[in-house]
Amino acid sequence: MDCPTEERLIRNRLEPMPGVARLDFNLLDRELTVHHRLDDPEAIVVALNALDMGPTLIEAGAPPKAVPPALTKRLKGLLAVSGLAAVAAEVIAWTTGQEGSWPVVVLAVLSILTAGLPTLKKGWIAVKNFTLNIYFLMSLAVLGAVVIGKWPEAAMVVFLFAVAEAIEALSLERARNAIKSLTALAPETAEVMSDSGWKEQPVEGVARGSQIRIRTGSRVPLDATVTSGRAALDQAPITGESLPVDKVVGDQLYAGSIVTDGVVEASVTAVAGESTLARIAAAIQNAQSQRAPTQRFVDQFARYYTPVVVLVALLVATLGPILFGGTWSEWLYQALVLLVIACPCALVVSTPVTVVSGLASAAKQGILIKGGAYLESGRLLKVVALDKTGTLTQGKPVLTDSESLGELPIETALLIAASLDEQSTHPVAKALVAGWNSQQPAIQAMSVSDFSVLNGRGVKGKVNDEVWHLGNHRLVEELGMCSAELEAKLSKLEGAGKTVIVLCSSAGPVAIFAVADAVRPESLQAIAALKALNVTPVMLTGDNPATAKTIAGQLGIADARGNLMPEDKQTAVAELKTMYGNVGMVGDGVNDAPALAQSDIGFAMGAAGTATALETADVAIMDDDPRKIADFISLSRRSASILKQNITLALGIKIVFLALAFSGFATLWMAVFADMGASLLVVFNGLRLLRR
Repeated sequence: MDCPTEERLIRNRLEPMPGVARLDFNLLDRELTVHHRLDDPEAIVVALNALDMGPTLIEAGAPPKAVPPALTKRLKGLLAVSGLAAVAAEVIAWTTGQEGSWPVVVLAVLSILTAGLPTLKKGWIAVKNFTLNIYFLMSLAVLGAVVIGKWPEAAMVVFLFAVAEAIEALSLERARNAIKSLTALAPETAEVMSDSGWKEQPVEGVARGSQIRIRTGSRVPLDATVTSGRAALDQAPITGESLPVDKVVGDQLYAGSIVTDGVVEASVTAVAGESTLARIAAAIQNAQSQRAPTQRFVDQFARYYTPVVVLVALLVATLGPILFGGTWSEWLYQALVLLVIACPCALVVSTPVTVVSGLASAAKQGILIKGGAYLESGRLLKVVALDKTGTLTQGKPVLTDSESLGELPIETALLIAASLDEQSTHPVAKALVAGWNSQQPAIQAMSVSDFSVLNGRGVKGKVNDEVWHLGNHRLVEELGMCSAELEAKLSKLEGAGKTVIVLCSSAGPVAIFAVADAVRPESLQAIAALKALNVTPVMLTGDNPATAKTIAGQLGIADARGNLMPEDKQTAVAELKTMYGNVGMVGDGVNDAPALAQSDIGFAMGAAGTATALETADVAIMDDDPRKIADFISLSRRSASILKQNITLALGIKIVFLALAFSGFATLWMAVFADMGASLLVVFNGLRLLRR
């Protein structure tokens, strides 16, 4: 079961059964999930056996079984024999002018038996189940050709169809391998600490909390948290990041990422089958089983189109000789040609291959799309609303300004301020200390005595026997050290959305420092990329309007809205939908959940480390790179374009050959070539999406 034709056969048999609620097909892994309310599922097994598709039960949570290769040595041999026999039959018939001579018949039968038995068998199954599909049409064409004595044509039809089926299977295998490459990233063994030291163990037996070691050049076997050591990791397979990421104690490791430099020991946080990598693979499998709108339309179209074509062919065969003259065999031949040309195989196979290729391509870039519907509808987005903190900004304050107010050098002032703040755990204090460490990494902090925290205002302490105060605007006013000049400086920085800290000696203020949530380096490019796609960016944040306006001004966002509670963001998204149409919402926190639900497509940032975001978002950006929002929209537009191209190709080729058939120029083997050629064209065209 790896073809939409076989899926339709199973649906026709199982969906009408009482107690069957839903069928989910995974054609790439050849798996079927039946949601039912039956006391005994044996009836499902019996129904599938009646289709000669005997099922093998898969235990819940078990890894997918290996799918056999598309082209085995045996199949290659049978195709070679069939091809040689078919060509030989055509040559003998052409040179002797006798299509029914015994050498031609023997060679034709040999060709049909070596390559055509699977097709004839599937055609018989279709007849038994009253289903009109490609195998029924091909079987009818072969048998019809034999009945009217066109033995070389029958052989060539069988051979060309078998070759095209094999090539199509190889193409689908490529799409399957693109997804399978994700699950194959994690190694099968891990180096685990035991009572007798470090030992290699299969990852399936490694429990949560176990201590593992990963060396340079190795892949991380399981999700884990670093407990000792330091290393650089290539996380591209998971998050799509192009550069290695440094990992230290407390940092998260993702299964499948590669240690490029260093050695770390880590504590396992998720067992095999529950890792971020496994969740990504599961999400893709679920996504490719969901039909995109175009795919649903094509399936419905083919459902009614095929019976109509069969009826038209029947009318051609029966009414042709009566209305236009000629022999019955000539008109039967034209009807067979018409049947083969009109087969909707290319149309039906074009959409799933394109959708799967798009999903796999996105996953390689660290963009996890939760269904073909989102891949297809992303092109319709007119506006993208973005949360500020953690999405466009880094989500933590950094030191942005340092200014001396007197004779004390700013370097000395920063050293004193950092020495005082080193005792504090406040995020603003940590930002100032981090800024000092980056500017003066070789200098030790000064000794601080009589340190105390001034709640809501700052800190104070003695440095070199002098009392120093470090705090906010309110603290300076309480100390009575605020001047008009200082007020002007503080107001300017605060108006820019920054948090201001003032260092005061016993004589008065000596330096001003400011911290702010810094803009991500990628955010400016992300906004520019959205604008280049004619998508309007809007900022939604809970911060004050001044901060929102400042950040928006740096990024070139015209519409920035501040002081928004979660329900306000939801209301804003609803308003944007009224103004623009389709709206996407990008967020990284629980407070963004209502707005994400309100939007047409919800994007979760940094989803690699967040199970909830990975499960609930429509599109999950595995790292924190906002540029991938534009990448997703571009991929969606490419996918839609290729879907349209495929439908046009499939129908266009049929129209051309139908015209040839009605004018008497098309032969039966040309009809097969046209139909399967169209199928291969749309498959290869869809696979173009796998290229980044």
